[in-house]
Amino acid sequence: MPELPDSIAQHYHQRTKYDPKTIHAKGKPLDLSQQPVPFKEYKIGASFDLKPFLTDNPSKFANDPTGTWWQRLSQLLFCSYGLTGMIQTIGEPHYLRAAPSAGGLYPAELYLISRGTPMLPAGLYNYQARTHSLMNFWENDVWTKLQVACSWHPILENTQMALVISAVFYRSAWRYQDRAYRRIFLDTGHLLGNIELASSVNDFRPHLIGSFMDEAVNQILYLDPEQEGAIAVIPLADLLEVRQNLPLAKTITTAPTQTNYPTIPDGELLGYFHKATQIEFNPTSKVNWKISITDGQRLDKYNFPFCTKISTVTSAIAWGATLEDLETTMLKRRSTRAYTGESLTLAELKQLLDFTYQPLHYREQGLDGSPDYFDLSLVETFIAVSSVEGLDEGCYYYAPKAQELRQIRFKNFRQELHFLCLGQDLGRDAAVALFHTADLKAAVAAYGDRVYRYLHMDAGHLGQRLNLAAIRLGLGVSGIGGFFDDQVNEVLGIPADEAVLYITTLGRPQRGNR
Repeated sequence: MPELPDSIAQHYHQRTKYDPKTIHAKGKPLDLSQQPVPFKEYKIGASFDLKPFLTDNPSKFANDPTGTWWQRLSQLLFCSYGLTGMIQTIGEPHYLRAAPSAGGLYPAELYLISRGTPMLPAGLYNYQARTHSLMNFWENDVWTKLQVACSWHPILENTQMALVISAVFYRSAWRYQDRAYRRIFLDTGHLLGNIELASSVNDFRPHLIGSFMDEAVNQILYLDPEQEGAIAVIPLADLLEVRQNLPLAKTITTAPTQTNYPTIPDGELLGYFHKATQIEFNPTSKVNWKISITDGQRLDKYNFPFCTKISTVTSAIAWGATLEDLETTMLKRRSTRAYTGESLTLAELKQLLDFTYQPLHYREQGLDGSPDYFDLSLVETFIAVSSVEGLDEGCYYYAPKAQELRQIRFKNFRQELHFLCLGQDLGRDAAVALFHTADLKAAVAAYGDRVYRYLHMDAGHLGQRLNLAAIRLGLGVSGIGGFFDDQVNEVLGIPADEAVLYITTLGRPQRGNR
């Protein structure tokens, strides 16, 4: 049978690959005069100040139910996307946030839709990170419109609030051009990881929805679709209300696949691809959101014959009696800028993998044992080990179901990793480089072109759990979204049909570089 033509997702991925022969030819010098501002401002609206509810004293509002509710919401938003640091520059200071972002560009905007609670009137709110406040820019009840836009997802029947994450495309495209689409969804995955964990700390439960009618959600939030688009809807269940302790539901459904598209010039590919992956408005749409036994079932894909296998079963990372150490870690997290090249221990690597991939091991500590992803069964993990005490150098496949590492290649890859990571010393000096990959063709066949969003958000979500585990263990960590795509597979021995989504480097940080 003849090969089917590439879908628009496969075409986009191929077009935005970095290649050693062409990377410099495609690059454009940055116009610093056009650098986007990473904050959204509203000329009118009512501001709800959240700063008074940030406190180190858990019992400050013990006798004040209203104050307790605001404290929980304030802490959730701050730990998810609040400002946690500042770098002084010649002009406006550069602010750092709880969730990492490629190039510090922060393309995501965070909105809150209230159905109407005694504390928060029905309407639309934007989280203003710079002032740690909620800007109420529309007061009407739009919950029914949100339910229609999400094809009557059952979680929205019983919740009172929903977060919506949007992408302001130019913030990232200014630097990364068409490839920015990848970065936007990786960054959003980091944010989803924070929302998941901060929710557990504050007795909320986020439920992801990836399949929604884009135009309808954009209209609800008054977004200009040429500049900004909704990319995730997250109903927020209050676990202190019994009726909001809800069963799990599907996060995504199958969307169309486009194989007939025009010649798209460079610079227009990102916008075209985003529009091509939208779900059209259909108010009569009916979706079965019930989870079946096989939904999201995780199977270990690769079991290489005669390979060395190393168990990764270990003790869980301790996050404190009330998860206070998790909250502290989220706020002090920073991306490492330089590694020493020293080794990690095998015990450290095992704990990093355990927190990232085995959430059930953390249920007793109060974390969600089954957090929402879009479909983790599509994402695979390969690990290039340069220096881990008690572990041979080489490339390994991580089998989360079996909880073991399976060696696929024997070699020290330090110099190759330096090259693969576009000459960044982080690749060369890291003790470990972890690669998230996906069989893009199979993923598109399962969910349509829109799956490209889900793959990168899930990879970013896993990456953020790695980030926090590393910081908790006193290690260095940094994500890399720029790499020579095809060469990664060739050098490390990763199967050719695995598209590389994300790299996370891990190692010992140089003093003053974390």
